[in-house]
Amino acid sequence: MSALTRTWASWVAALGRREAGTSLACFRMGVGVAALYSLLSVGLAGLLDVVWVDCSEGGYACLQPGSGLVAWLGGPTRSVMHGLYGLALASTLAVALGLGGRVSTFVALQTYLAVAYANPHVVGGYDLLITNALWLLVLGNGNATLSLDAKLRTGRFVSAAQVAAWPRYLAVFQLLVVYTTTGLHKLSADWLPAGDFAALYHVFQDPTWRRFDMRWTASVYPLTQLGTAVTWLFEVGAPVLLLWFYARATAERGGRLRRAFAARDLRVGFTALGVCLHVGILLTLDVGPFSLVALSYYFCLWGPHELSRPPGLGVVSGTSGSGIRAPAAERG
Repeated sequence: MSALTRTWASWVAALGRREAGTSLACFRMGVGVAALYSLLSVGLAGLLDVVWVDCSEGGYACLQPGSGLVAWLGGPTRSVMHGLYGLALASTLAVALGLGGRVSTFVALQTYLAVAYANPHVVGGYDLLITNALWLLVLGNGNATLSLDAKLRTGRFVSAAQVAAWPRYLAVFQLLVVYTTTGLHKLSADWLPAGDFAALYHVFQDPTWRRFDMRWTASVYPLTQLGTAVTWLFEVGAPVLLLWFYARATAERGGRLRRAFAARDLRVGFTALGVCLHVGILLTLDVGPFSLVALSYYFCLWGPHELSRPPGLGVVSGTSGSGIRAPAAERG
């Protein structure tokens, strides 16, 4: 068998793997909540007409249709944007509850895109994460379990229905790409030793971002330096986790370095550090639903069986239900 044939066969096997839908369902619920938060934060603040309606009808800016849907409906007028906003709220709630399958998820994707991108000046990085996540949920089946759809289909909220694993793999790749590119874009000296690792301290002094008065952080300046260094290293080091996934999936090929690298579950430390990072952001900074949607992706780091019991830390061997190589202790 040629190298090309083996590569193709491995790709077919990876894309053909199926697993329980628990991880994708948790991802779906988190994304639905984050999307609802994003939309409600504008609506409840009374800013819908200000930021998403054209200046001819009271908005602060002269807007161009941000999507084909808005253009087809007649442009960013008050009636069009209010209608799309209401539909976006209803469909994202349906996503969170797991109602309507791929149809409600696709409606949520299209209406969220239409509303959020009507004004390019207020689009945030979290909007990209939310819409990418919704697209992955359209391609996958996040409603197989822990959903109203499962309740209507089987009489129970929990179902053993199998789903494709590859949408979860793509979600993991998306998360790691976000961290890596974010770290590489932190090019100011404040994030590096040359700038005394002062980035977090400066952010905490900026009323644009902080939730409350944080002048007190001057008394713990070394801690803010440590936080800056750890945050930057965490982000630029994210590709190491991708290498770990590869080493774990190919452990049967042998090699001391490969087996040593895969023998410990790097996801544990990565998840612990990431959760601390995002909880800290939620408590101290006002950056929208970025942390909520980012943490939703963390569910995809773990296979469905791993969400119900901690993964072992032994030498990698065998294949788990998650479609990646699992420690021998998991194989039973």
